[in-house]
Amino acid sequence: VKLNFSFFVLYYKPFWVIFYKNFIQSLISMKSKFLLLCLLAPSLYAGTKLIVLGSGTPNPDPNRAGSAYALVVNETPYLVDFGPGIIRRAASLSPPWGGKIEAMTVKNFEHAFLTHIHSDHSAGLADLLLTPWVMGRDAKLNLFGPIGLEQMAASTLKAFEDDINYRINGTQPSNKTGYKYNFHLLDEGLIYKDKNIMVEAFKVPHGGFDDAYGFKFTSEDKVIVFSGDTGPSKTLEKFASGADILVHEVYSNAGFLEKTQDWQKYHQEHHTSTFEVGEIASRAKPKLLILSHILFWGSTKDEILQETRSTYDGEITIAEDLMVFE
Repeated sequence: VKLNFSFFVLYYKPFWVIFYKNFIQSLISMKSKFLLLCLLAPSLYAGTKLIVLGSGTPNPDPNRAGSAYALVVNETPYLVDFGPGIIRRAASLSPPWGGKIEAMTVKNFEHAFLTHIHSDHSAGLADLLLTPWVMGRDAKLNLFGPIGLEQMAASTLKAFEDDINYRINGTQPSNKTGYKYNFHLLDEGLIYKDKNIMVEAFKVPHGGFDDAYGFKFTSEDKVIVFSGDTGPSKTLEKFASGADILVHEVYSNAGFLEKTQDWQKYHQEHHTSTFEVGEIASRAKPKLLILSHILFWGSTKDEILQETRSTYDGEITIAEDLMVFE
């Protein structure tokens, strides 16, 4: 039988139209779903934020709180050091106080890592133990630090015993666990791991301290290394090699030259000059070097950058309180 093709196409035109229409709609639907998935992907994994909560030193600069940082991974905060001012700085970024970062709502703070027990890194401990509890934290705070931190935490709760008892036994609604802590003694190597991050600790040279540490945080999308307070360290260089961000302390070389010999000896043993930080970064090659805990000694930010750039040509940022790196 000889078929008339023109007649076949004409006769079955509705079928072809319907088929073509359905095919196109399927493609559009698939494309829409793909685009929706692409839009949702960032919220499914929000990425890692580094927040500078305190970039200061023992000097009481009102624009720089004591040493404190937060890593936020999937809306979970992890604190590094808790110098004076940490809670108020964090709260300023949280929605209850006009900010936009939910993880900085202080009742969410459940993990804190301390590099060493110097007061400019740890004097915010009482605020960290008590204020998030008053604001609703009902989980114990996980404290990771050198051995002196355990005594510091215990003594803090003893000092505030009357306050704690009044809040628990009085008319104020409060729970009986949120002010407490679990202490985890630091050692070199892997110290913590969960679904968001892996944390490694390594010793750094900080004068006579035998238990001063730096930290390496590894998340799905970033590697961030904190020097803590340290002199030049080959161990730190190893851990910081190829990191996305290296946060390193520093002092002004020009200011150093104006110090008396006893202070020069102290700072050489405890800290790192701009020239030395540049040399360390040149070998470690982080994608971003953040200079923090800066002993300016009269130098400007531009002069600190200029000194560091004399030995390093990579990307450098001077830390300021409340900076957010994503």
